[in-house]
Amino acid sequence: MARTMLGVVVVATMVVGCSGSGGSDGKDKGGAPEADSAAKPLAKLAVPAAYDGAKGWDETLNWVPDSVGTLPVAVVPRSGSVAMMYAASDGYMVKTRDARGGQVRWSSAPWNPPTPVEGAAGDPDEGEAAEILDVVGVEQGGRGYVVAYAHGMRGKDDLHEGTEVVRLAVYPADASGSAVKPLREVDVPVSADPGEVQVSAHGGRLLVGWGEEGMYPESSHAVDVVTGKVTAYKEPGQLLPQCEDAAGCSDSRVMAVGADGPLVAMGGGGFGVPGRWFSDGVRPAGVAAQTGVLDSPNGEVYGVADGSFLAQWERGGTYGADVAPMWSVHDLRTGNPQASMSCGYKGTADSGMFESDATRDYPVITSPSGRYLAAGPVAFDLKRKKGICLQSDGDRKTIVLASIQDDGTAYGAVKEDSAAGDAEPVVAQADLATATGEPKVLGVGTDFPFYTGVNGSGLFLTRDDDKNVRISLRRER
Repeated sequence: MARTMLGVVVVATMVVGCSGSGGSDGKDKGGAPEADSAAKPLAKLAVPAAYDGAKGWDETLNWVPDSVGTLPVAVVPRSGSVAMMYAASDGYMVKTRDARGGQVRWSSAPWNPPTPVEGAAGDPDEGEAAEILDVVGVEQGGRGYVVAYAHGMRGKDDLHEGTEVVRLAVYPADASGSAVKPLREVDVPVSADPGEVQVSAHGGRLLVGWGEEGMYPESSHAVDVVTGKVTAYKEPGQLLPQCEDAAGCSDSRVMAVGADGPLVAMGGGGFGVPGRWFSDGVRPAGVAAQTGVLDSPNGEVYGVADGSFLAQWERGGTYGADVAPMWSVHDLRTGNPQASMSCGYKGTADSGMFESDATRDYPVITSPSGRYLAAGPVAFDLKRKKGICLQSDGDRKTIVLASIQDDGTAYGAVKEDSAAGDAEPVVAQADLATATGEPKVLGVGTDFPFYTGVNGSGLFLTRDDDKNVRISLRRER
């Protein structure tokens, strides 16, 4: 969630803005927190009732440029800690802190990324975000890792053109000490403009995508963080045998990679894991196997999170019919459906279509236990095998979700289609443990967590008085 925030609804309020120089109190010369910085007075946040605004800790990042597409902070699996990237005098530094108490767990030795590509600084006046270093948490083989990554040119100088890569530095989540070195560094060859690199691990394996703006670029490599092995998916359209008889397979893409292989979304519809299962065998009840005038495979993958994926299906077998699509949640390993419902949300705000496209309006999010899953206005309780549609019903406005607690309490915003672009979003809360979600307004100005259940705390992202990015952990009551 820290990568994509809340889609088009609140991203501007969090990621884009003027960053001030910040102070040096409580930080070393590189801007990294000293051990006692967690003891400073807490920032005043308007947190929901489930959180105690007087208990927790804050940290600011004062090196982040004025306008960025990502924020260098990640929750680390199997560790109860939060990782952040800091600028240092001799490179960059990764540091993790205990999510509950704020104590520093470990910090890395200075890390030097490759030379930024041309245009990486962006242009705030033109609305072009800067491309910066980032971190992501990964769990593989029952162990947690922190992966720092950067897009740039390796070996570029006055005499050499260099090679374009995404450099990965893999650290163990359970490290200790003040100068931790990476277990390994991996350079993945890419060809992308600034902002066209995505690094994720929603299926359990690290996936580096590039070449398109959006969450799911067409080109990708999988990286095994344990061994450093890189697997290239140069022609995703050739991974599934069903592509031989289908139209549009030239636009296929790998959405995520699990232990059993890649989840491939075919360009013209249909999806599966090669050699394991295909979408026509995991359709929800009442959904046709084919759709459209070309009898294309039905079903498209919207997004992936924590070993599950969300799919959309045309109903009635008529491609483009004005009928609410079927939405379903599936297990990534087996493809088996876990829950389904019809909902009027069409997949993207612009065209109602998302096949052959890297973009999505909203990321797929889950509660810490995995019981609840949502993407924008589409939500599911997987224990009850029920869906909740928060798309506008003609009276109530659309509610899009950003985070979910284990008890089903979900936080998000009211989507105002006709509101001015600079309007502050109205924060909403829903109860996904109920049949209707029982949405209610918390009000403009309420701060809501972008991660929940982080070692007993929620992670909030705001800006301080100097417009620096502020990471705040607040205890659950």
